[in-house]
Amino acid sequence: MSVRIEVQYEGELHTSATHGPSGAVLETDAPKDNEGKGESFSPTDLLATSLGTCMLTVMGILARRKGWDMKGARVTVDKDMVVDPVRRVGHLAVRFDMPSGIPEEARKPLERAAHTCPVHQSLHPDVKIDATFAWA
Repeated sequence: MSVRIEVQYEGELHTSATHGPSGAVLETDAPKDNEGKGESFSPTDLLATSLGTCMLTVMGILARRKGWDMKGARVTVDKDMVVDPVRRVGHLAVRFDMPSGIPEEARKPLERAAHTCPVHQSLHPDVKIDATFAWA
C-alpha cells in the first residue's frame, strides 16, 4: 500500500507536509544549529519522533492482542547529531516509561516488539539506538 505525503517549501527553511489519507498537516523548520530558527520540528526531529512513535505503536499492537493495558505508556527520544563524515543523526536514546499493571511476563515480549518496528528496521546500522524501559 502506498501513502502519499505532499511537501511544500514555504521559504525561510520552513516546509509544510500534508498526509494524503487524512489531510493532517505538519510543519518543519531547520534547527538553530543548521541555519534555521528552530520554530518547529526539524526533519531529523521527525526521524526521532518516528522511531519513538513506531516503537510504542508496535508494542501497543502486541499489548492489544494479548489484553495488556498500555494506556499511559510514554516514550522520550533524545537525538544526537554527528558531523563526521557528514551531518546526520548519530545516536537516538529511547526511554520508555511504562504504566503499572503490565504483567511481568509481558515485559520481555513488549521490549522485543519495540525493536521490530519498521522505522527501527529501516534505520542504517550506523545510527546507534539505545532503548531503556522503566517498568512501574
